[in-house]
Amino acid sequence: MATKRDYYEILGVDKKASADDIKTAYHKLAMQYHPDRNKAPDAEEKFKELSEAYAVLEDQTKRQQYDQDGHAGIDMRYSQEDIFKDAAPDIEDILRDFGVSGFGKGGSIFDVFSGSVERHKGPSRGSDIIYELPIDFIEAASGKTVNIEIPRSETCNICHGNGSRPGTLPKTCSSCSGTGQVNKTQNTPVGRFKTASTCGTCHGSGKIIDAPCMTCHGSGTVQGRCKLEVKIPPGVDTGSKLRVPGEGEAGEKGGPPGDLYVKMNVRPHDIFSRRDNDLLMEVTISFTKAALGDEIIVPTLDGKVELKIPPGTQNGNVFRLRGKGFSSLHISGKGDQLVKIKVEVPTKLNDRQKQLLREFAEASGEKSRSKGIFEKVREHI
Repeated sequence: MATKRDYYEILGVDKKASADDIKTAYHKLAMQYHPDRNKAPDAEEKFKELSEAYAVLEDQTKRQQYDQDGHAGIDMRYSQEDIFKDAAPDIEDILRDFGVSGFGKGGSIFDVFSGSVERHKGPSRGSDIIYELPIDFIEAASGKTVNIEIPRSETCNICHGNGSRPGTLPKTCSSCSGTGQVNKTQNTPVGRFKTASTCGTCHGSGKIIDAPCMTCHGSGTVQGRCKLEVKIPPGVDTGSKLRVPGEGEAGEKGGPPGDLYVKMNVRPHDIFSRRDNDLLMEVTISFTKAALGDEIIVPTLDGKVELKIPPGTQNGNVFRLRGKGFSSLHISGKGDQLVKIKVEVPTKLNDRQKQLLREFAEASGEKSRSKGIFEKVREHI
């Protein structure tokens, strides 16, 4: 029997790694080795191996037992079913983030790792689809309705998903009586073990198709393209996902379809930027306006508005326009618009301007203060 690899080594993390570090490592490796994405012969086994490692290390109790006693501490206490029982929902959520569901096409991740029973290849839910949607900054703020076209598998409209030629129906497999599995009892020196394996006659489907559909060749699905109208709500940001139920890949053997996730990619704006639901911008004003005060016109998402600049405004001061930011996706209300002031100092002055500034400096006492400081320095030399 091959020696099991160290769980920390499998995930590529240190033994002192935090729960977040372990989850991040699993997410990265699962995306690399999931059989829906990686067709290498050893991808399936690697995916199972790293999923088992994650299922143990993400559970604090199991992790402590593994740290203390190694693989023996896990194998002697837990069946494969026990190892994955608590981790299965979390693993499926992680996989769903990058557009796959369970193991292969459909099914529960729990079915894959539940020990001696292999996954029944009967009706199964279709995979989810993630569609990347570029969207302008202003459109993200205001929302819009978009028309998209996605490639996906769809239920065959000739056989309606059962895989049989019109006028015929699949038959129940006589080898497994429609269960998709055959049982086997084996006597060993340590006891009797009952195992179940995929039926070799129907390959786990529980059905035999004597006359496959000419359109889908017995699979029950065909490749197609679907046009959809999707309403994007105001306030989305890069990474936001909009779920469209039932618009993913078709299910297998009459199973329900997966879901479509529209993932936003918001293009940057020339003037505005965003921080949470607040809108940020920078405005340059002259140093005379900063000193004397003024009213300026600034753009907002709703059009141009007047902003009062009080006398004595300093470089870097920030003014807040209430309710002029982004809508919140989860609660009512909007963020604010924050206007940062940049005071521009002139680099070229004519003689008249220079003279006026000298008079201003003299009237402000700047020269006398400079002279006084100079005299004090000389006294100490």
